[in-house]
Amino acid sequence: MARRHVVILGGTGFVGRHLVARLLQGGDRITVLSRGVDSGKRAQLPREASLIEGDVGSVDFLRAVLDDADAVVNLVGILNERGDDGAGFEQVFVGITQALITAMRDMNVRRLLQMSALNAGHGDSHYLQARGRAEQHVRGSKLDWTLLRPSVIAGPGDGLFCRFDALLRYAPVLPIGRAGAKFQPVWVGDVAEAYVRALDDPRSIGESYDLVGPDVMTLAQIVQLSARARGRHRAVIPLPDALGKLQAGIGEFLPGKPISRDNWRSLQLDSISFNDGLRRLGITPTAVEPKIAEILAGC
Repeated sequence: MARRHVVILGGTGFVGRHLVARLLQGGDRITVLSRGVDSGKRAQLPREASLIEGDVGSVDFLRAVLDDADAVVNLVGILNERGDDGAGFEQVFVGITQALITAMRDMNVRRLLQMSALNAGHGDSHYLQARGRAEQHVRGSKLDWTLLRPSVIAGPGDGLFCRFDALLRYAPVLPIGRAGAKFQPVWVGDVAEAYVRALDDPRSIGESYDLVGPDVMTLAQIVQLSARARGRHRAVIPLPDALGKLQAGIGEFLPGKPISRDNWRSLQLDSISFNDGLRRLGITPTAVEPKIAEILAGC
């Protein structure tokens, strides 16, 4: 029996590295597409996976690499854009998705799994609005699509607990806006497994899956958990909205962009769901809190 050939856009990223390893375990042939890969990320990619560098927003490039693909996974994403007009999110989420759909149709590749996000298409965030428009293009593509919509994703070296771990290293007190905003952090291994289950199950075609962990945490609780895991005593000071918005505006210009104005807009909506897509795919959600030492070890 021929090995399934899965092409992954964004396969060198946080989720992508876990998914590549999981698919290789199952015997799939993997091709990772990337605009450019630094030596560190290249070293983290298993040798068994092929890596092709090129413009993933180019229909011509995508046509050339999809000639024998059985399925495509689109994980391309950014958390922040340059500036604050939505153009960066539009290019990455909508532009690349449109190019991919065109190339898949031209090459008669039917199966598409698309990374999205909880609350896609809702609220005032440019990030969420662009995610929502990308979803609309996927739903209207007439391909055999599946949408996966995670809350914040936790795992070794993540952009959630590790971001606060870095901030808490030197700050005895951390003032944060929207401290009561709610999340359901989902374990990165569960997210990777969700993609594999969806690929293997034709019943997932035309379906959308909210990927959430078993526990609801506020932003303040996430910060405090990060501090306690390091044995640090840190005070979290919830800011009123006016000061939280100001903090986001300032944070946009700080090194590493710890928070942006668009992050602030996203925080107006709780990232939780009562539609447990993991369980629908036969996966028992992993609790993140017992994994915190493993997460921080990768920071």
